[in-house]
Amino acid sequence: MDNISLGSLLLALVVILILSAFFSASETGMMALNRIRLNHLVRKGSKSAKLTAKLLKHTDRLLGSILFGNTLLNAAAASLTGLIMLRLFGSNDWSLLAGTVGISLILLVFSEIMPKIIAASHPERIALFASYILVPLNKLVYPVVSIATAIVRGVLWLLRIKIQADQSKQKVSLDEVRMLVLEGEHFLPSQHQKMLLNLVDIERIAVNDVMIPRNQIEALNIGETPAVLREQLATCHHTLLPVYENELDNIIGILHVRRALGLLQREKFESDDLRELLLQAYFTPSDTTLLTQLHQFQQRNMRLGLVVDEYGDLLGLVTLENILEEIVGDFTTESPSRTGKFMRQMDGSIFVEGGTLLRDLNRKLNLNFPLDGAKTLNGIILDHLQDIPEAGTSVKISGYPIEIIQTQDRVVKVAKIRIEPFTQSVRND
Repeated sequence: MDNISLGSLLLALVVILILSAFFSASETGMMALNRIRLNHLVRKGSKSAKLTAKLLKHTDRLLGSILFGNTLLNAAAASLTGLIMLRLFGSNDWSLLAGTVGISLILLVFSEIMPKIIAASHPERIALFASYILVPLNKLVYPVVSIATAIVRGVLWLLRIKIQADQSKQKVSLDEVRMLVLEGEHFLPSQHQKMLLNLVDIERIAVNDVMIPRNQIEALNIGETPAVLREQLATCHHTLLPVYENELDNIIGILHVRRALGLLQREKFESDDLRELLLQAYFTPSDTTLLTQLHQFQQRNMRLGLVVDEYGDLLGLVTLENILEEIVGDFTTESPSRTGKFMRQMDGSIFVEGGTLLRDLNRKLNLNFPLDGAKTLNGIILDHLQDIPEAGTSVKISGYPIEIIQTQDRVVKVAKIRIEPFTQSVRND
């Protein structure tokens, strides 16, 4: 060592500090790297991404190699600092102490904190670059690291601590997917973002949240006279109609109106002629999620399902259009029974039909009614009052003043909601 010049020692120390900074940055970059983004780059064929993914499949080996290299470099930095201090000040306890404190501070600032901050800000760039160096290093120090890793695994096993070596295999929850979509607002048009969020949420929404309630079902009573049936078929607003006999709970099938056009051209037809055209009715439990129901429609090649409760009683019906509207927004080709639910007044209040779904109110009027109980405006009013209200009754639910305008057959037909100015815009999604 006496033959080595002071300048060479200083240069070696600088190189060691740079290499130590590299290892520190590599560790942070690898751990902070977005695994979804990495998998995307792998699928695109990026060589550096493939190397990085290979390293991250064995996180214990990767960290072992990085820490092994960093430990050796830090120890070498301390030894070189001691030699430099001896050359400059001779054998002096205070000089050695000052050298130790100085190199510790330099390592902390320039080889630990600063490179890790940079790597945390640019993990992808650092990790992909470092992979070219870490892969051969991983193979070089494998014997030493494997022994250390085996010891670590043994200790963790004794402590009953489970580890997952391949972090890229971690599952992403629906909440995390939703957060990814929300964070992508700068890259996605707002309408596309809403559709993606709605698509994520259909796993949580049940058919009874979006169904057409029982009292709004357009259906045919096959027990009516042929003249009445002819009139109903000629004026119906849907292509698929449930057909019942005497009572709505007694559904006997589904009629595709197009198949009945031939009957309308006859001068006379009997109800038995209509029976022959009926398709088998499909019933679905009220707590079926929209995603499951969408799969059921696809597998059965159907577009309409009758929703029943746990006792088999008919609650309403759900169509393929109801589910699609939850994803892409309302269609413009709505039937008359589903239009005109909102009527804005000059004073800023809005008249709303009592049978309107709370989900529609929240989505179209930017309101915040709770969705874990009643499904309609009428339902939440009755739950709040625990009574059938009379016209003129006023209540305040979720901070929104509501006045009952009209009641009929023990339900609220029309109510007026007063909305604050900042929530008055009706959305057309």
